[in-house]
Amino acid sequence: MAEYKYIQELLQTGIGSEGSLLIPATIYDRLIEEVEKALIPRSEAAIYMGPAQIPGSSIDLNLFVVNSMSIRSVGEGAEIPIDVPGFSHTNVKPLKYGVRIPITREMLEDGKWNLMDQSIRYAAKKMAENETNLILVALDGAANTVTGGAAITIANITRAMQYLEDSDYKPTTMLVGPEVVNDLRNIDTFVEVNKLGSREMIAEGFVGVIYGMNVIRFSATAAPSTTYSKYAYVTDKKEAFAIAEKRPITMDEYDLVTHDMSGAVVTQRIAIALVRSSAVAKITTS
Repeated sequence: MAEYKYIQELLQTGIGSEGSLLIPATIYDRLIEEVEKALIPRSEAAIYMGPAQIPGSSIDLNLFVVNSMSIRSVGEGAEIPIDVPGFSHTNVKPLKYGVRIPITREMLEDGKWNLMDQSIRYAAKKMAENETNLILVALDGAANTVTGGAAITIANITRAMQYLEDSDYKPTTMLVGPEVVNDLRNIDTFVEVNKLGSREMIAEGFVGVIYGMNVIRFSATAAPSTTYSKYAYVTDKKEAFAIAEKRPITMDEYDLVTHDMSGAVVTQRIAIALVRSSAVAKITTS
């Protein structure tokens, strides 16, 4: 009885290694998933081309050359001058991206979770993050760049907008990395209620409107590098970039009997291309 009482005291006070050894460890029986990252939605693409619009391995985007036709004054009885618009094209060739997920039968039999289903879901999330990565790489081809200082300023934003307007585009969207979002939150023009043009900025964590542009945050860890945390892109969503997807995200299962293993292959064929580089202005901060 005295021995039982001693053990109880150890458990209650936590004194001595004996007490800690008697406390059982608990394993949480739910797989904790990775956080959902802020991604650039497909609704921001000027053009989406699916498998039906891409008969071969690539597709050409045919464009009018800007300001390639001139209208001239013609005198009475004079010959009317000839002019035709110019055309250009951009070839877009989707590349294949994928991952193979092998899982042994023992893992399937003994696992606390359905490892195959969880792995496939995770692979699909990574595919979506890769799409945001590709969009940002394409946007880096912007015709104009505004070089800011340690923090983004209102002048940086309005200058980027002017670059688009100089080429007759309409700034509709501002894509921003986390550090730029932080800068914006510290500009009193956007956070003081009496100056606020859009209350959604506060209510929805600064996904609101600046000068008529929708502000969309993207994840720095989904971007090509964490440097993109300091970047912002002002775009005309009707003219900026195109998505060519020859194969949507596809999952194929397989069995490797000789290794007593099952698996899944997740693939996608996709490419992102700028439509008009002048419809994008990049803002950088240091």
